[in-house]
Amino acid sequence: MPATATPSPRSTLREGLSVVRRGIKGQPRWFTLAVLGATVYGVMTGLMAWAIGWVVDEAVAPAIEAGRVTASQLWFIGGVLAAVTVVNVLGVIGRRLAGGIAMYNLGAQYRREVTRQYLRLPLSWHHRHPSGQLLSNANADVEATWNIFAPLPMAIGVVVMLVFGIVQMVVVDPFLAIVGLTVFPMLLLANLAFQRAMSPRVTRAQQLRADVSEVAHESFEAALIVKSLGREDHETDRFRSVTHELRDANIEVGRTRGRFDPAIEAIPTLGTLAVLLVGTLRVRSGDISAAEVAQIAYLFSITAFPVRALGWVLAELPRAVVGWQRISAVLEASGSMQFGDRELPRGRASTVATEDLSYAYEIEDEQGEADLNPALVGVTLEVPAGSTVAIVGPTGSGKSTLTNLLMRLVDPDTGAVLVDGVDLRQVRRGGVPEVAALVAQQTFMFDDTVRGNVTLGRDDDDAAVWRALDVAQGTDFVRHLAHGLDTHVGERGASLSGGQRQRIALARAVIRDPQLLILDDATSAVDPSVEQAILSRLREASSGTTVLVVAYRMATILLADEVVYVEEGRVVDHGRHADLVQRCAGYERLVTAYAREAAERAAIAAAEEHPRGTEAQDQPGEVDDVEEVAR
Repeated sequence: MPATATPSPRSTLREGLSVVRRGIKGQPRWFTLAVLGATVYGVMTGLMAWAIGWVVDEAVAPAIEAGRVTASQLWFIGGVLAAVTVVNVLGVIGRRLAGGIAMYNLGAQYRREVTRQYLRLPLSWHHRHPSGQLLSNANADVEATWNIFAPLPMAIGVVVMLVFGIVQMVVVDPFLAIVGLTVFPMLLLANLAFQRAMSPRVTRAQQLRADVSEVAHESFEAALIVKSLGREDHETDRFRSVTHELRDANIEVGRTRGRFDPAIEAIPTLGTLAVLLVGTLRVRSGDISAAEVAQIAYLFSITAFPVRALGWVLAELPRAVVGWQRISAVLEASGSMQFGDRELPRGRASTVATEDLSYAYEIEDEQGEADLNPALVGVTLEVPAGSTVAIVGPTGSGKSTLTNLLMRLVDPDTGAVLVDGVDLRQVRRGGVPEVAALVAQQTFMFDDTVRGNVTLGRDDDDAAVWRALDVAQGTDFVRHLAHGLDTHVGERGASLSGGQRQRIALARAVIRDPQLLILDDATSAVDPSVEQAILSRLREASSGTTVLVVAYRMATILLADEVVYVEEGRVVDHGRHADLVQRCAGYERLVTAYAREAAERAAIAAAEEHPRGTEAQDQPGEVDDVEEVAR
């Protein structure tokens, strides 16, 4: 994801207000209740001075004059002060409770929106964005965006305190009020300088949070590689480096805030001192009384808290703006797949065809500029209903890309994929997975039971699960697990072998009774004898299913009705295995490579064990064996 541009103070304020407006629209009821609670707090704080004066006039002064205090006077004093205090506390509770609910509701809402957008975006978009960045968008960036709603209701609600204090100051003495109000432009300038200093630092800190998440995610995902190759120290250093960068960035944010917060907090105090100084001079000249100066100083102290509350909101604006820019980059991302309203035929094996299919991956060159890496070019093929077709080709020839296109995990750059004559781009959302299933090269297991990993939430009974496992040759090992179908397989199936994971993944596809089943080298981790049994059972059980299998082993290829040979993203030839061996040199080299290697090893072993005279006699027979395997 591109780095977020550092906004100017003016744009920060404008964009921050836009974020606030969006949040208020999202949670109007709870936000209104929070503001009302803060308003009650502001009114009660202002009235406390009046209540104290009333109590003094009605109870304290008469008690002093009488030289004694009656019970009724004590109840009156306690009752008035308690009533104001209780209402004040209720306002605080209401503000905090409703404000917290609004803030957390917004966080939950936008986490859902971000993750839903992840699901809508095509696989090609995900290829360009690291998983760590996406985790950070859904977590740290959402929090940064809506944390501003913690101080915001308070800042808005206590404006009534500000208005009350300013009006009273003007009524008492307009000149001293003007002196006191000079703090507001000073606060504005201080906050503009604060935003200018904070924005780039907050932007960098948010990006580094994503980088930390990305490095951690990569290390966890590659735990087997890291440990097997002894790279723990390297990964530790890599993680230490990026976390230290984040630490330094956060310290810089804290240092910047530490420089500005005392200055911003001191401005109202300086205003109070200015009021007292000027007020003293005006008392000396006889313009006002000392009591009026004290009253204005107290009123000014009331206005200081709302000013500070507004300062807290302004201090949160840069983080909110940066967080919103990062999550809006996801929400506004282009590339969402378009769907039609067509239905795919049901109840029979599917016919699959591609027309001039081309696809290229977007990559970045050394200068960071986008470039295209073609994976498929002009692929046209047709797979009859109910047939089994093997897709064969060297590594990097585009076989897995073709399977992704056939499942519509990505859309082609040119051309079309047709299932039963229907362009997949015209099919309604969710229509393709209802008739087709893919078992990918890299099997993924959820941290769930065997049953849960086969059904994936479907309402299938245990009999159906066992039938699917039987086709995938998984019943024996599942029965020997500690709790059978109820055995938890661990994160990513850590308690299972690679072959066991592949068999559960096959059962996961088989239980859906697909009309189109695509196997992308889905039996590579099982023994050849088990693979043979799996493919035989699949062929028996899939009379109503069209099967496409990306194949490397000869046993898999020989079960296919037709073979499609792919090289450098193009279909070079297709037909029966025996015919391709005779007419396609590339195919013949690929499928006989293992046999040739075995024959060469056998010849070397024979040369070491037998005299030279017999070596030449053995080799022709070995070559004949290779040719027999190819046929």
